[in-house]
Amino acid sequence: MAERSTAAVDVADSGGEEPLTAEAGKATADGAGTKEKVGKGTEAAVTEEVGAAAEASPLELHSGHKLARRYRLEECVTRLDGFSSWRAVDEKLRRAVGVHVLPADHPRARPVLAAARSAALLGDPRFVQVLDAVEENDLVYVVHEWLPDATELTAVLAAGPLEPHDAYQLVSQVSQAMAAAHREGLAHLRLNPGSVLRTESGQYRIRGLAVMAALRGISVDHPQRTDTEAIGALLYAALTQRWPYDTDAYGLSGLPKGVGLIAPDQVRAGVHRGLSELAMRALVNEGATASRQDQPCTTPEELAKAVAAMPRIRPPEPAYTPSPAYSRTTYQQGVYGQPPHRGGNHTARPAAPMPPPPPLQSRTGKALKWTVSALLIAALGLGSWQLADTLLKEENKTDPGKSSSEKDDGKGSKVASKLLRIQDAVEYYPDGLPQHTNQVPLTYDNNPDTVWRSKTYDEGPDLNPAFKKGVGLVYDLGEGHKPTTATLGLKYGGDHTTVSLYAADSLSSSAPLGSLKKLATTTTSDTTAKLTVNRPESARYVVVWMTAMPQAPGDTYSDPGYKQAITEVKFTG
Repeated sequence: MAERSTAAVDVADSGGEEPLTAEAGKATADGAGTKEKVGKGTEAAVTEEVGAAAEASPLELHSGHKLARRYRLEECVTRLDGFSSWRAVDEKLRRAVGVHVLPADHPRARPVLAAARSAALLGDPRFVQVLDAVEENDLVYVVHEWLPDATELTAVLAAGPLEPHDAYQLVSQVSQAMAAAHREGLAHLRLNPGSVLRTESGQYRIRGLAVMAALRGISVDHPQRTDTEAIGALLYAALTQRWPYDTDAYGLSGLPKGVGLIAPDQVRAGVHRGLSELAMRALVNEGATASRQDQPCTTPEELAKAVAAMPRIRPPEPAYTPSPAYSRTTYQQGVYGQPPHRGGNHTARPAAPMPPPPPLQSRTGKALKWTVSALLIAALGLGSWQLADTLLKEENKTDPGKSSSEKDDGKGSKVASKLLRIQDAVEYYPDGLPQHTNQVPLTYDNNPDTVWRSKTYDEGPDLNPAFKKGVGLVYDLGEGHKPTTATLGLKYGGDHTTVSLYAADSLSSSAPLGSLKKLATTTTSDTTAKLTVNRPESARYVVVWMTAMPQAPGDTYSDPGYKQAITEVKFTG
């Protein structure tokens, strides 16, 4: 039996209330016949069918029950409002999944099916994916991913507020993901710390897109404003470890009653001011906005742009702890060679320093000193001459007009070239079909044994544009840099790999390729690809775009076919 992981099941919790865990043979109704409240300041609809859902006969399901002779139910996580959520096993693919089950005659069955199928078509890896949505044998069930390595944001915040860099990543990733969902006409409406997961690689995943609202019968007049406020509440909680309303929720204490909504940097000392203002711009504040703030953000798209406009927040530097092998010795502490005490509480006295040896004052001593000095001067002169001669020879071998560490800026002057530090990176897939998003950090971890892999394709080496135009990664190099070269370490050699370098406007996975500016391109059959920019220009974000990959044999990770893997990426500028 696999260990239970609440981070992998789309638990249908009830706002700020404790989640209702099912007991054997017993169904509980949550707020039947009442208004469903999403959060203060949002518009929640009265679910007229809740009473009908509560009267529906409970499902006779139990551990071991199989759906479609494939999904074996293991553990009931939630049972309320006539539906239940389970941890299950897909016996066909031998993997854990999550399943929502409700009767086909449930008043919300059709909306749930429609929402699940729409969410499945999105295919965005920043969301927990819907794998199946079926009506069968008087049941409707929705199957979704199970993420055993992910942790609910609720559990993360229980340990304390997030560091500014982590909070920045949270609001950046969640706002971008929700902006992409709203562009496809999908809303969440139940975005809270229980529906956001953080993976071991530091990526955030959102579960329950559209499906949770359909299961609970929630609808609002302004879905974009509702989801934007929810993101603001997540950021507020991440900064302060407090829920931004006067009620306790999701294991967090609310604000004191009667004080209203106060900025995070007034709740807790040391909060990043820019993030504090961003949270206030996203939250509903009864129309009151401080003069030092910009206009409120009313859509996830506006919030994502506001995050991108902020100065980047870098991760904290790791604390240095000296090795015990280099701690001070007893000799350095001045107790080496002291005789042991023979009883009594005597304080150890430091040993008296030994007097320096007397200088050579005799005639022989003075002669010896002059002789040694002369030999040292002669040795230094000879060594300096040999070093200078060696350097001149090496200089004559190279281009006398330009050294390997310099480059011409086009005006006759020389500018030192340096290695650019990669700030962040994501996978680039404008067609909505990613490769392996969790492997992107492995391309700049200074470890050539770790790689980002593409999927394996049957056609090649040039990819078929009708099926797949290319695969790529987008990197953030920081402000004020002009990349001049990009060097890629490739796992597979052979005929052939084609790579292009583009300048982008943001760290976006879905920006159209036509909106990018091509900087360089190269084709190689080696395991190294180097791209040189002939006319460098400022580009904070660059896209590495691969349109051809060699044929490679199968291994433990993938089948044989046309594929490529990147070990390390280096940029200079």
